[in-house]
Amino acid sequence: MALILDTSFIVAAEREARRRQIGRTHEFLSQNGDEEFFITFTVAGELACGDSASAREAWEKLLRPYAMIPWDRDVSFAYGNAYRTLAASGKLIGTNDLWIAATALRHDLGVVTDNTKDFSRVRGLKVVSF
Repeated sequence: MALILDTSFIVAAEREARRRQIGRTHEFLSQNGDEEFFITFTVAGELACGDSASAREAWEKLLRPYAMIPWDRDVSFAYGNAYRTLAASGKLIGTNDLWIAATALRHDLGVVTDNTKDFSRVRGLKVVSF
């Protein structure tokens, strides 16, 4: 199964690299080396908000290892379906997380995250903890 790496994963990996530590992101990647990893346009936007990626060069360097899945109309439709379902149950999740989930649903990918509580609310989404 190909996987989308959530922002929480990328941030944790960046911290580990900066501290020169072998941590849980390194272990996860080592244990799942046969998988194909992606980020979404939403993850790229969230990463641009961080201080360590405030310069365009630093942001580009942070994104470089990952293929990015762009937005398309089907992602928006998946977003709308997931939104309606979550809203009807009173269990909405954050807007950016919902875009990430919708992208994963649209492309039949799992999401690797530290936020399994919220992502697990999305029906049909494969959620992987790291």
